[in-house]
Amino acid sequence: MSAPGSLRIVGLGPGSEAWITPEALGLIANATDLVGYGPYLERLPLKPGQRRHQSGNGAELERARHALRLAEEGRHVALVSGGDPGIFAMAAAVFEAIDEGEPGWRDIDVAVSPGISAMQAAAARIGAPLGHDFCAISLSDNLKPWPFVEKRLAAAASADFVIALYNPASAARPHRIHDAFALLRDLKPASTPVVFARAVGREDEHITIETLDAADPGLADMSTLIIVGSSETRIVPRGAAAPFVYTSRGAKVP
Repeated sequence: MSAPGSLRIVGLGPGSEAWITPEALGLIANATDLVGYGPYLERLPLKPGQRRHQSGNGAELERARHALRLAEEGRHVALVSGGDPGIFAMAAAVFEAIDEGEPGWRDIDVAVSPGISAMQAAAARIGAPLGHDFCAISLSDNLKPWPFVEKRLAAAASADFVIALYNPASAARPHRIHDAFALLRDLKPASTPVVFARAVGREDEHITIETLDAADPGLADMSTLIIVGSSETRIVPRGAAAPFVYTSRGAKVP
């Protein structure tokens, strides 16, 4: 028999309130408990009767377990996540907790509410760089060895994907983004378009468009999403206005 509570894993989008879906807003409004990383919860008004459960960065698995325990007790929980919860975010942590946790957790009413991802928001700001085949790679080596990251980067670059890079740099690993760019420069043309999209949808949003040879990896931090183009990605100059970046819908036969 299912537990009386429920758990909804809710994507808040990348920053702007306008990018939170109506479904997500409804689930948040109807929840008895809001669970999430502190800065994400601070974006949400607390209604009378709701309880807020915040935790720090890096505590994703324990946060997921806490949300499941609340749902098991009969609470209606909204576990919030930035961007889309299924992309390098909380949904995977919840299902990992269910897979490895209490047998009864498998009977809890759990569902995912999607959100606008950081790569979608960044792409929309500059044109259509994800207009053809692309992949997303996290540069964080907290949960996987760096050689795995290098292997995947090399494979994506060799296959001529557009590459969206998540988690490019942090205070604990500021050098990995430089390692990644060194690898990409060995495998992709110097003229490849590169976009640094920082804090998209927030007041301090800043977007830089460069070529691979001129790009400064030091621009990246954990609030930055990087898009590295393919051989079909183009920069379209527009005089005084910011250029467009797009990737052709077709690909040339090698």
